Amino acid sequence: MRIHPALLALSLAASCAAAPPSFPYPSELKWIRIEVDRAIKRGACPGAVVLAGRWNRVLYFQAFGNRAVAPRTEAMTKDTIFDLASVTKPVATAASVMILVERGKVRLGDPVCRYLPEFTGKGKEKITVEDLLIHHGGLTPDNSLRDYRDGPEKAWERICALPLLYPSGKKFKYSDVGFIVLGKLVERVSGKRLDRFAAENIFRPLGMKHTRFLPPASWRKKIAPTQRVGGKILRGVVHDPRARLLGGVAGHAGLFSTAGDLGRFCRMMLAGGALDGVRILKKETVRAMTTLPPDGHTHGRGLGWDLTSAYSSPRGHWLTKGVSFGHSGFTGTSLWMDPASGGWVVFLSNRVHPDGKGNVIALRRKVGDAVGRALGLDRKGTIPGIEVLAQDGFRLLRGARVGLITNQTGRTRDGRSDIDLLYHAPGVKLLRLFSPEHGIRGILDKAVPDDKDAETGLPVKSLYGKTRRPTKEMLRGLDALVFDIQDIGCRFYTFISTMLYTMEAASKSGLRFFVLDRPNPIGGHRLFGPLPDPDKLSFTACARIPLVHGMTTGELARLFRARKKLEVKLTVVPVKGWRRNQWLDETDIPWVNPSPNMRSLRAAALYPGVGLLEAANLSVGRGTPAPFEVLGAPWIDGKKLAAALNRAGPAGLVFSPHRFTPNYSKFKGEPCGGIRIRITDREALRPVELGIVLAETLDRLFPDKFEIAGVNRLLKNDKVQAMIEKGLPFPTIRASWKKDLSAFRKERKKVLLYH
Repeated sequence: MRIHPALLALSLAASCAAAPPSFPYPSELKWIRIEVDRAIKRGACPGAVVLAGRWNRVLYFQAFGNRAVAPRTEAMTKDTIFDLASVTKPVATAASVMILVERGKVRLGDPVCRYLPEFTGKGKEKITVEDLLIHHGGLTPDNSLRDYRDGPEKAWERICALPLLYPSGKKFKYSDVGFIVLGKLVERVSGKRLDRFAAENIFRPLGMKHTRFLPPASWRKKIAPTQRVGGKILRGVVHDPRARLLGGVAGHAGLFSTAGDLGRFCRMMLAGGALDGVRILKKETVRAMTTLPPDGHTHGRGLGWDLTSAYSSPRGHWLTKGVSFGHSGFTGTSLWMDPASGGWVVFLSNRVHPDGKGNVIALRRKVGDAVGRALGLDRKGTIPGIEVLAQDGFRLLRGARVGLITNQTGRTRDGRSDIDLLYHAPGVKLLRLFSPEHGIRGILDKAVPDDKDAETGLPVKSLYGKTRRPTKEMLRGLDALVFDIQDIGCRFYTFISTMLYTMEAASKSGLRFFVLDRPNPIGGHRLFGPLPDPDKLSFTACARIPLVHGMTTGELARLFRARKKLEVKLTVVPVKGWRRNQWLDETDIPWVNPSPNMRSLRAAALYPGVGLLEAANLSVGRGTPAPFEVLGAPWIDGKKLAAALNRAGPAGLVFSPHRFTPNYSKFKGEPCGGIRIRITDREALRPVELGIVLAETLDRLFPDKFEIAGVNRLLKNDKVQAMIEKGLPFPTIRASWKKDLSAFRKERKKVLLYH
C-alpha cells in the first residue's frame, strides 16, 4: 500500500499544528493508534502525542488519552507542553556547545578545565569537551542529591570535587553530571546562562515558540503534569530532582516543549542545520554531531546524539541503523530522525504521571517501527541490486547454476546475505562461492585460503591466494557468475580487479556475468588523479582509470567489457533510487566495513590520498582505531608536519598533531609521531591533492627519512611521480593529467547508468 498522495501533500506548518486530515492514514500508521491505546489501557502512560513526518511534510499528528489523570482528568491535546527530561541534552546543550565550536570559542579536543579552571583534580583535567558530549568523561552518572541541597553554587563546587569512576576517554557511561558540566561551560564561555543562550541562538530563530526552560505561569494549563512529589503533582516544574535543585536550568534536563516545536527542530537537523532561511548550525556541524567519532569506540553515541547505543529503542527496527539518530527522555519523551529516508518522529508522553510507574520503552519502539514501515513503502530510497533482484523473484537467474563472488558487504539493507538469499532462491542453484581479498567475511589481512561456508556447506574458492583469477576447474559446471561486493571508488582497492579478472574468465568459458550494483560510497560525480602508465597495469591498477573513478561496479563492468571487447553476456542489476552526487550516508544502505581497515565513510573518502602513500615508509594507521585517518612514522615531528599541511591548505581538511603506536602492520609496537586528518567539508575534499601534498611536504620536511619513490608503487605514473619529487605546485601537476582525464570522461559517459 502506498501512502495516500493527499497525505504527502500536507505541508508542515510553522508550528506543525495542522488540522487532522479528513482521509484515513495508511495502514502502517494506523498501528500507532492501536499501540498507543493498548499502552494507555495497561498503564504505560496516561496519554501521548505523536508527530511524524518526512522532510517538510507531516505524515501523522495525533494526541491520545489524557495529559492529566490527577487531581482531575484533562484530555491530551496536540499542543500540550511536555517536560522533555534528557531530550534537553541534544536540543539545548549539545546544540549550544556546537554553536560555540563554530564560533571558535570552544574546541572539542580541549580539556574542559581550559574553560572551567576549577574543574580539575582527580584526573578531571584530562576530560575533553568531546568526552562529555559522547559520555566518555569517566564521571558518575548521578552524584548524590545531598550535593545540591545547599544551592547551585555549592552544588557546582561539589561537582568539581567529584572523583572519576574510570579514566576519561576510555569507557562509555551515560552521565547527567557530564551534561551539567557542559551547561556550565556554555554559561562561562558565552556569558549567558544556558536557557538564555539557547533561546537566543536556537529556539527563537527557529520559531520554537513554546520551547524554554522555566515555563511561565501562563503556560501551566497546557503543560502535561508529571509525578507527585511531596504530596504535590509537578506541573511546569522540572521533574528531574537535580535540575530542580539547580533552579530549573541545567545541561541535562529542564527543557519544556511541544511536538510541533520539536518537529521544527527535526526538520532543521535533517535539512543540514537550517530551516525557512534561518541557519542554526552548519551542515558539517550537523554531520559531525550525528556521525560516530573516528575511533568507533563510542558505544553508538554521536556528539550529544544517540545512534546505535543501548538507549536507541525509539529507532525501532526500520529506521536506518547507524545513520538515523535521536534521543529519549526519562519522563517518556523521544525524537528520532533518519537522514536516509527523510523520516522523523516525535513521541511525547508523561509516563511518570502520576506515580512514576509508567513505561513507554516498548511503545516508542513500536511507534518507530510503524513510521519506518510507512516510509519504506513510499520513500524513494536507495535499493541495492540484490534487493532489486529479489523483488523480481530472482527471475534473471532461474534455471542457472551459479557461482557467487561476494563478501560480507553482499547483503540487503536489513542484513540478509546474498549467500543465503541465492541459496534459497526458487529455481536458482547456487553451487560455489568465490572470495576476494580479505576473505568471504572480510576479516583477513593476508592470503586467503579455500574454505567452506559454515551455513550452506558450499565450497569457497579463493581469488586472493594461489591464484587471483578463477581457473577452468573452478568454473566447471556453472552457467553464470554473480558479483556483489561494495567497492569504495578508488582504483587501487582490489575488488574491481577481481571483478575484471572474473569477467575475463567468464568470457573465455562462455558464462553469463551478473553485477548486482551498489552505490559508489564516496559519490559518482567527481573524477580525480592521473591514469596509470600502460606498462604498469597490475592487481592494484587493473585498468587505465583515474585514482578516483566516480563509477559503480556495474558501470565499471560495462566499461571493461567495451574496452576489452569481452564476449561475455553482461547483465547489471542496477541500484534503484541512487543519484550520482549522493554519498553512502545519504542513502538508506548502511555502511558495512568492506575490509578490516576500511572502517568508515571518512576513511573511504581519505583513502585515495592517504592510501597512496602506504607503499612508502609510513604507517597509514593500520593497527590503530582510525586507519587512513592518521598517518605517521617514528621519525615524524607531528607538530611540524601538521603546521606545514595547514599552511598548504588542501581543501576541506584540517590537520592536528597525533601520536600513536600501531599494534600490527608497519611500525608495530613503535611509537609514531604524525597527524590526524579531519574532514571539514567533504564536497571540497580532493583526495588526490591530499596525497600529493602529503608526499611533497614529507619529502621537504624529512628528506633524509621519507622514501618518496614508494609513492609510485600505487600511483603508477612516472611523469607525475617525477613532478612530485621535484616539488612542483599541485596545479601544475594536475594539469599534466588533464588531457587523459578528459578523454576518460568521454569514454566513461557512454557506460554510465545513473544521473
